[in-house]
Amino acid sequence: MGIPDETVEAVARGFYRQIVEYGFQERDQLHFVNEFLDMVMTPQSGTTLLERNVSWRDPHKNSVKQLPLQSERVSIEAFEPRVHARIVEEWINTPEGRMFLLSRVTSKELGIEEVIKSEGNILGLITLIDRTPIGLLAYLNWDRRQGKAELRKLVGNRSCRGKGLGREATGLWIEYGFHSLGLHKIYLTTLDTNIRNIKLNESLGFRIEGVLRDECRFDNSYHDVLRMSLLENTYLVSKAQQGE
Repeated sequence: MGIPDETVEAVARGFYRQIVEYGFQERDQLHFVNEFLDMVMTPQSGTTLLERNVSWRDPHKNSVKQLPLQSERVSIEAFEPRVHARIVEEWINTPEGRMFLLSRVTSKELGIEEVIKSEGNILGLITLIDRTPIGLLAYLNWDRRQGKAELRKLVGNRSCRGKGLGREATGLWIEYGFHSLGLHKIYLTTLDTNIRNIKLNESLGFRIEGVLRDECRFDNSYHDVLRMSLLENTYLVSKAQQGE
């Protein structure tokens, strides 16, 4: 049964009194109503009813995906420091590698050993199907209690950039995060508002949460930090709509 009409009306009146007391004018009230409807009916400002109830429909919801993971063109295997450290050494000494290791909170450039040793970080090595290493993926600051972690990606092999391999690997890594690590939220942070990166992340289901202005100082310059996130239910809805 739904909420009784009288209860809905009473709650609505309470909301209305509060916004009037706050100082909402007619234009503000209409804006408020539109924002509220957006939160209920669309995925732009919150989760929809479909998103909140779709998890039971997903046949893979409770499946545990173990490393290595494999798609048509790439594979992701567990990062083994003793085996892979030398492989990635060349990658992390590039501007892209330094960005991969940069703390968005402290602006400190972390060392690869520091990242590897942290219990809250999980790394995966991206390879081609023939096991040629091409890059790294990571979940940093994995918060088990809150069910969230920061995603990082680095395609270190320059000849493999611009071919969609990083996106393909990221799709596998996202599945691993939701299905095996039990994440509720995957977020990422990038310096500045690079349109290409925004479009790529949006194609994977991420949405912009906000921009922190001049948040990070890197190479003697201040940079905005753009934060985007993907919620588990949003991801499941997308999979359901694609028939996967």
